[in-house]
Amino acid sequence: MSVLVIRTSSMGDVIMTLPVVRAFLATYPDEKLVFLTKKPFDLFFNNIPGVTVVVARHHDRHKGIRGLFRLYRDIREDHNIDIVVDLHNVLRSKILRTLFLLSGCRTSRINKGRREKRRLIAGRINHPLKHTVIRYADTFERSGYRLKMTEGPWLLPPSSSSEVIASIIPGNGSKLVGVAPLAKHELKMWPLEKMTEFLNRLASSMNVTIFLFGSPDEVSQLEKYSAGIPGCITVAGKVRLAEEMTLMSKLDLMIAMDSSNMHLATMLGVRTISIWGGTHPWAGFSGWNSSMDDAMQISRQELECRPCTIFGKGKCRRGDLACFNWLDPSVVLKKVIALLSDKKQ
Repeated sequence: MSVLVIRTSSMGDVIMTLPVVRAFLATYPDEKLVFLTKKPFDLFFNNIPGVTVVVARHHDRHKGIRGLFRLYRDIREDHNIDIVVDLHNVLRSKILRTLFLLSGCRTSRINKGRREKRRLIAGRINHPLKHTVIRYADTFERSGYRLKMTEGPWLLPPSSSSEVIASIIPGNGSKLVGVAPLAKHELKMWPLEKMTEFLNRLASSMNVTIFLFGSPDEVSQLEKYSAGIPGCITVAGKVRLAEEMTLMSKLDLMIAMDSSNMHLATMLGVRTISIWGGTHPWAGFSGWNSSMDDAMQISRQELECRPCTIFGKGKCRRGDLACFNWLDPSVVLKKVIALLSDKKQ
């Protein structure tokens, strides 16, 4: 059988497919897996034997409705698809999935649990929802593939970038700490003054080198965090994604918001401290296989309005962003220092 898996965005959601992709290949080694995504996310699958990646070119060849039909034909011509597993379930993937269904393929689509997530926000659910990785595995099972999940790491950095990274890491014996302080929405981002206070106190508390991660268009914002902090290096805009993955894999600890960098670090097998505000790890988007103790947040008992959003959109209804402003940098610092002190060189 040849299985087409669809997940083209966003970065964090594509990264979270890695455990199920590896589980599928380990459980069904004789099946063929074709993964449809877009650049640069194809990089995540380059070191996984048995995966054939198809890159959707949404900006030219596969743009619009005609482009979708062209994408369908391109896949059909190159791969004899029997089953389609839609892990995205948006308009474009629905159309593509339907085209394969009409051609005789068996299809399944992810159940995103939207109703449960609305109830979580409304305060009517007081327990963790299914993790997105489990929802992905459930989608495979509806296609007849029951997966046995494997141990991580689920993402391996390209070995070709090791030489570049060696020149970035200082040889002073410092602990290597990655920090991704930014997120797409305000309700997912610890305020600048809180994060800079934490970074300053961390840098003065122990011998650390702090690497700031983010996208190339966030460089100017990241420099506001690194200004005046000794041993703080902005990585964004200086290295490619492949090199960023290699550097991240060598960290002693990663600290991130509810963002793609959190997922990237956990898939690389790096211990990750995540910081949560308007969103909540119970919604199913926490770092895969991460301990809830590593999620720094104000409890729902203290702040009943949490979570107020699933994806971070919107504004604080209280107007004071208490979910972040009540989180004292000293609490995060204590956790981070304890973990770094326990970690052997």
